[in-house]
Amino acid sequence: MPKVSIIVPAYNAQETLRRCVDSILGQEYRDFELILADDGSTDDSPAICDEYAEKDSRVLVLHKANSGVSDTRNKALDAARGDYVQFLDADDWIAPEATRLLVRAMEENDCDMVIADFYRVIGNKVSRKGDIGTEGTLSREEFGDYMIQNPSDFYFGVVWNKLYRRDIIDKYQLRMDVTLSWCEDFIFNMEYELHCKRIYPLQVPIYYYVRTKGSLASQGANPAKVVQMKLNVIEYYNDFYKQVFDEEDYRARRPDIYRFYIESAGDGDIMPWQRSARLGEERVPVYVNPEMKDDALLGLYFEEKLVERNLELVASRFDLTPRDVRLLAFVRLGTVFSGREELADYCGLSTMQLARTLQRLLSRHLAAVETRVESGSEATVVADETSGPGPLGAGTAKVKVLVVTPTEQAQPVMEAIAQALRDCDRVRCSSMDEDEANRYRSDRRKALESMRRTLA
Repeated sequence: MPKVSIIVPAYNAQETLRRCVDSILGQEYRDFELILADDGSTDDSPAICDEYAEKDSRVLVLHKANSGVSDTRNKALDAARGDYVQFLDADDWIAPEATRLLVRAMEENDCDMVIADFYRVIGNKVSRKGDIGTEGTLSREEFGDYMIQNPSDFYFGVVWNKLYRRDIIDKYQLRMDVTLSWCEDFIFNMEYELHCKRIYPLQVPIYYYVRTKGSLASQGANPAKVVQMKLNVIEYYNDFYKQVFDEEDYRARRPDIYRFYIESAGDGDIMPWQRSARLGEERVPVYVNPEMKDDALLGLYFEEKLVERNLELVASRFDLTPRDVRLLAFVRLGTVFSGREELADYCGLSTMQLARTLQRLLSRHLAAVETRVESGSEATVVADETSGPGPLGAGTAKVKVLVVTPTEQAQPVMEAIAQALRDCDRVRCSSMDEDEANRYRSDRRKALESMRRTLA
């Protein structure tokens, strides 16, 4: 049985469906089934779905008469076999590491739901969206308090930035409400969250949401029906908090809960003052040219980009810059350097860039930095970066060294870096069996030692 069931409802999505499906089949995580649920499309979507099913045994296609996205998702849930469930919309796509990170977060944190940051795509502009800045798992009550602060945000309401446990969905017979065409995702989420003990916010953007969907009003929905639907959703939202909190806690939160009454669901526009990027510039760029021949230089390029991409995820998770994370990654290998020039060269930075990076890490209390003079095993502190230069002690030595030490506060970052580098190794060995992978790692160590000895 597959570990993950990835569900994509499709209705007349021929223009974007291939991009969506290719992003799924190109996932680093391979143990999944993809359920393409065609909702009675009248364009080429049904043929595109069947084409993928013929090429990849992981793809299951459901063809059905048009009945709306909620019923289509429900039919796909009936067919799902995975331990976990992940949703996509047919006009969106996901990053290559998306499913891997969702599953890892679910299993390493022993939780019932993972909720992730995402990218909003409007034309050729992209910006990151996330509402929870806390590291670590949250209780249902803690999660509810975060949702109160921004109740109508897509981050909480949609299904496509989350990973669910299918046993919870099946045990409580959770399905989309087919009578709603507004906030049906949100109601499904609230019903699901009532049965969650632990929820993990994955602070990495993994989903590309394309802002093309229209509002109910723009779709020509009956105004009276829209009002009734909103009243039903509001009633359910209110009841959700009555079940999550006891009477006293509910009463204390009631003014915040009522905020949902006057807010409209949305993902938030990309405003001029928000950080946005041109689509394609939000990630480390990688150019894979099949016309280029394999050699040591191309191999080094791919090695470097693989490491950059994985360290970039760490930077995104902890709100650091790639330079910050790269420096900490080299500090893992040893904390003492002959000077700023050595550390800067390792990190691919100028000495000025290194100074700024060290200052950022100091201000975040992620590293302690000092300069020492050494003679044999003796060392005297010359300057502490946080307090400025100090006098030399007795027995001044001849060699000055730079010492950069991760603080205790940096340990979650250092652990994430170690995991990111293990992920690089896993990608390198993904097409090998265990014996081949072990030989490859042994050969790499021998090669590294040869290069070290030659360059020394």
